[in-house]
Amino acid sequence: MPISNHQKDSIRGLHLEVLDIGVYLAFGAWYLVLGLTREMLCCQFGNVLTSDESMKNPVVTLLTDFGTKDHYVASMKGVILNINPRCLLIDITHQVNPHEVREGAFILANAYSHFPKGTIHVAVIDPGVGGARRPLLVVTENYFFVGPDNGLFTMITQKESVNQIIALDKQRYHLSKVSTTFHGRDIFAPVAAHLSMGVKPNALGHQIDSLFCLGFEGPLIKEGKLSGEILHVDTFGNLVSNIDEGRLIRFIRGRPGVIRVGRKTIRGLKKGYWEGNKDEPIALVGSGGFLEISVREGNAQKSLRVKRGDPIQITIGE
Repeated sequence: MPISNHQKDSIRGLHLEVLDIGVYLAFGAWYLVLGLTREMLCCQFGNVLTSDESMKNPVVTLLTDFGTKDHYVASMKGVILNINPRCLLIDITHQVNPHEVREGAFILANAYSHFPKGTIHVAVIDPGVGGARRPLLVVTENYFFVGPDNGLFTMITQKESVNQIIALDKQRYHLSKVSTTFHGRDIFAPVAAHLSMGVKPNALGHQIDSLFCLGFEGPLIKEGKLSGEILHVDTFGNLVSNIDEGRLIRFIRGRPGVIRVGRKTIRGLKKGYWEGNKDEPIALVGSGGFLEISVREGNAQKSLRVKRGDPIQITIGE
């Protein structure tokens, strides 16, 4: 018996319904597998994963003294992305002067708070790598900091409320083979990646009560003088002191200030670089909120022959 057009349409409709059911069943099975996989991971790692945290595109920053000539930075990024391809990796800098922990601490302290809450900051200036210093995770109210316990997080602890300090001794969250000379790749990078996947800080190691802090001395007022030191020299040769804007304003109180640094005396403060004459040393409050010495379209460090650690002094002029 020949099949009518109406019967053909009915058969086509039946085929589509069967196909739809098959698609729904396939997607249902896929979600079931994902759910079971997640449950197994939770069991294996002690239920340290949370769906909200693992589904984000977490921000991880890197700050090192590695430079960009060698493979070191790329190796760290590769380790992180191998564990969590969703990570957004941001370079703060890799041009910290080699082994200069104080410089790294200053740069990190001036950059970290401009990132979204929950950002994981990985900092590696680590001249004592492989030695007695501990690998750490510092958890503050808003951020995570991963790196060596050598004073690199000193200024962070002065600005942030610290909730936890974790010694990173759980080897399951390190690479399987840990070099004694490259903890940035083998410990800090994988720890940051697992943290970005939602692994809880307590799962990464044991909690400790304190961390090593550098002796960043603050400015002093004595005998009518505000004395500090040059804390940082930036790419432009600007000399950034440890005298913060608030302390400076309270000391000057609207009076004319006289700044002495190296063999140079500078009178008064400028509002910005544009107020200085070309090649003229000027004093102003920089973007980081500290008193700095600059030379418009020049290099203050070279012009004044001043380096990190040199004194700077302010008095009140007539």
